[in-house]
Amino acid sequence: MTPADFDDKATFHDRRDAAALLAVRLKEIYDKRFLAEKEKPLVLAIPRGGVVTGDEIARWLEADLDVIISKKIGAPNNPELAVGAVMHDGSFFPNSDIISALGITEDYIKYQISEKMKEIERRLDKFRGSREYRLKGRTVILVDDGIATGATVFAAINWLKRQGLKELIVAMPVGPADTIKKLRQIIKDVVVLRSPIDFMAVGEFYDDFAQVSDDEVVEIMSKFRA
Repeated sequence: MTPADFDDKATFHDRRDAAALLAVRLKEIYDKRFLAEKEKPLVLAIPRGGVVTGDEIARWLEADLDVIISKKIGAPNNPELAVGAVMHDGSFFPNSDIISALGITEDYIKYQISEKMKEIERRLDKFRGSREYRLKGRTVILVDDGIATGATVFAAINWLKRQGLKELIVAMPVGPADTIKKLRQIIKDVVVLRSPIDFMAVGEFYDDFAQVSDDEVVEIMSKFRA
């Protein structure tokens, strides 16, 4: 199957299958630009599943690979409902409508940020060994294995917009139509293979959506650090 004949009724075999299809689409759109500017883009992947996706895309595009980590903060008694997301530097990107509708307190948000920061710091230390990023002037391709409500992706985008990038491209195998529409309102370059109206979860669009371990991420990242 090629990106040209891919439709919203098909499923991906696994993350690498989806990433290969996405990489072909990215090459079709951007390869001439990268070659003309003699530029090596940076693929920034959201762990853990997104690192497998990013590994395959980086291989196809002969790009660098790094990780970017944001963590969703869930609502009280409903952790799947995102009230926002926090980045590695502690910056918080709120879902103001949800916070207001539920009357979520500032104390709750501060506590959740402190708890999520512990996990972010653990992952940064394990996956890349540093909290410092040098992104000014780079073309960045932000990737994950899919997007649902998009709290972590929108937080990453907002943070990246402050880093002096040359260009930001967002690439996902799949995401619901309403979320993709919101993405395209804030980012010019959004590449997605599937954007169905009926959407329950990212995993339903994969035959194999096995959990990715920390060790798998470390193994992938070690290739690029070397």
